[in-house]
Amino acid sequence: MNVNDVTQTLALVDGIPPVAGRPGRPRRRPEVLLGDKGYDSNPNRDALRERRILPVISRKGSPNIKGIGKLRYVVEQTFALLHHFKRLAVRWERRTELHDAFVTLACSLICYRRLKKTHS
Repeated sequence: MNVNDVTQTLALVDGIPPVAGRPGRPRRRPEVLLGDKGYDSNPNRDALRERRILPVISRKGSPNIKGIGKLRYVVEQTFALLHHFKRLAVRWERRTELHDAFVTLACSLICYRRLKKTHS
């Protein structure tokens, strides 16, 4: 089902699993949320601040935030790399666990190829 991204922002943030790494309790939320003008919504900004997340979102009708494109490029490049795997560009699997498995496999192959390049 296709829905507007701005309506799913809070569900996405609340669905982030714990991230292990440093000693202590695992982090569950990011410190900052980057978004383009499609995510511009005052209720979302307020809800993110209540969750102690700084919203860095361009406002509609104003120039883009300087430097945000450099950060968003990483995300866009990741999607482009995943879409090289034709099966992921259009989701054919009805079962989410199969799709998740293919995404995991694709990410593993991307990382392997990148590491292989740096060691050659």
